[in-house]
Amino acid sequence: MSEPLAHENLLGAYLKDRRSKLDPAALGFPAERRRTPGLRREEVAQRANISPTWYTWLEQGRGGAPSADVLDRIARALMLTDVEREHLFLLGLGRAPEVRYQRSEGVTPRLQRVLEALSPSPAVIRTATWDVVAWNKAATVVLTDYGALPPHQRNILRFIFLDPRVRAAQYDWASVARFVVGAFRVDAARAGAATAVQPFVDELCRLSPEFAALWRDNDVRSHGDGVKHLRHPILGPIAFEYSVFAVDGRPDLSMVVYNPVDAGVVAKIRELIDAAR
Repeated sequence: MSEPLAHENLLGAYLKDRRSKLDPAALGFPAERRRTPGLRREEVAQRANISPTWYTWLEQGRGGAPSADVLDRIARALMLTDVEREHLFLLGLGRAPEVRYQRSEGVTPRLQRVLEALSPSPAVIRTATWDVVAWNKAATVVLTDYGALPPHQRNILRFIFLDPRVRAAQYDWASVARFVVGAFRVDAARAGAATAVQPFVDELCRLSPEFAALWRDNDVRSHGDGVKHLRHPILGPIAFEYSVFAVDGRPDLSMVVYNPVDAGVVAKIRELIDAAR
């Protein structure tokens, strides 16, 4: 049985494969007859602004561990997708690259259909900065009619700190507020959005002294699952088991699903959805 490839050789094989997929002419290099398809090693090195010798060593498994900066430049030179760039870092450094935050542009129709299939459990998709960008009908009748609000107001922190109706629906608003701020801080940092979210944080600090005080505490919270208690104007006191799921391929998004604890509430939510139609 042959020995497994060395870690560096896996990296080299991946680099060689990726450069073979690129069109030299499209990138401004001579289109003369080549022995192998794709870019030459020195052309990748030129695009990445690194030494041709160093790049050759990486492909041959003789270069040692490259830096994150070098891998990032090679990823751009090879025009890698986010998934391909992550794979490059896993091969080269044994870890994923630092997250590059990208503002969400909404969700696909397929993902929206997933939300609707979860009804009558309320479900929403939120960004790393806790803007709600998609929801199902159950969320509309139980949580908030997001569709009736301008997009910039569909933010969970805005609801908790600036909406008296949402505040009154919480059984222990102070605990909920502290939890939300701590979880929001973790999500923003994890998604690489700490800088992008600062103007929003500054705005909330101006509008809500309570938020400003909690933000100064620098508290962080984990929020993968738990139980949510609400006072609903029609359903009365209700409890949900909630779970937070990552959206594969979209590090900027997460899905939150609220399953009613009481089976009797399910039928009532269905009635509210039917009435809303």
